[in-house]
Amino acid sequence: MQVQGYFDLRFEAVRDAFGAMFDGTQQRGAGLCVQIGGETVVDLWAGVADNQGEQVWHSDTVVNLFSCTKTFTGVAALQLVEEGKLQLDEPVGRIWPEFAVNGKETITLRQLLCHRAGLPAIRRPLAAEALYDWDVMTAALAAEEAWWTPGTDQGYAAMTYGWLVGELLRRVDGCGPGESIVRRTAVPLGLDFHIGLGDSEAHRVAYLTRTKNDFGDAAAQRLFKALMSEPESISVRAFNNPPSIMSSGNKPEWRRMAQPAANGHGNARSLAGFYTGLLQGKLLDESLLREMTSEHSAGQDRTLLAATRFGLGCWLDQPHVANATFGMGEQAFGHPGAGGSVGFADPERELGFGFVTNTLGPYVLMDPRAQSLARSVAACLR
Repeated sequence: MQVQGYFDLRFEAVRDAFGAMFDGTQQRGAGLCVQIGGETVVDLWAGVADNQGEQVWHSDTVVNLFSCTKTFTGVAALQLVEEGKLQLDEPVGRIWPEFAVNGKETITLRQLLCHRAGLPAIRRPLAAEALYDWDVMTAALAAEEAWWTPGTDQGYAAMTYGWLVGELLRRVDGCGPGESIVRRTAVPLGLDFHIGLGDSEAHRVAYLTRTKNDFGDAAAQRLFKALMSEPESISVRAFNNPPSIMSSGNKPEWRRMAQPAANGHGNARSLAGFYTGLLQGKLLDESLLREMTSEHSAGQDRTLLAATRFGLGCWLDQPHVANATFGMGEQAFGHPGAGGSVGFADPERELGFGFVTNTLGPYVLMDPRAQSLARSVAACLR
């Protein structure tokens, strides 16, 4: 496979590892970017972007980043905290009065950002088209009853995070949530990142495919079993209500909507650049970044059925859990996306990392492709 792009000669082993990822595998297309101290040392791409294998992956190809989007959303909310327009520990109902019912009266922004609010899913079955109707989804969440006493347990809000945090942004920032997030995070840093992708950009989007006959690790198999056999569970409702969630990634209406938990579109460069911007203090002041990256929740997750560890809008490293480490430093923070894309920062190395792919793997937490590349980067820095 021909690898395109740039790499500092110190990182030739990373280029080789990235190229080897395509050898004899189902890997179709991918991008990798690493920045250290604000300098780009790796910016690579390879493979194909379309379903027929005819369109090569270009420098400006973008892909659905799924939950990598969540940290952009969290940072936008924290900027509003910095501006005094939101409060981390004030009830959400002050901004969103309809929300303060059915055990949700005390839920705070802090609890939403660290997945302890008790709202990972919606009980009432929703129509497939509800996914694309912001008002229907936020009204359903406003009426929902908390699944547990808020603050007492954790359950990853795979999709609901986007409507919950996004509705606060919409009410406070005076514009659509996608517009708010992009204006606050991507625009200042010049990132090719979108929430609510314009049709004029659709030709640049890589088509998503799933790997076949790869059942992942024990955590992936445990979640898959629950999704197949426990229709009333939190996990099933988190990922299948509305039932269109899991099957919409290539649809134009998915790309057009602004779902701030799951449908940001960008490339490896935009992920690495975002985390570099955070480390350099360009998006949040030092004290809020410290708050964001401190442990707010850790333990067995009621949605993902695996060990998770959260800051505010980001995942924190679990260095001794094989499927839950970013693969670099113990202080690393960032966010994986369904199927394998990931963005993170390693503060110890002043490093921003982005890996994106259109070949979706089955893993629940971290994808071994990204972990392997991150370890290769770390080895080059020793």
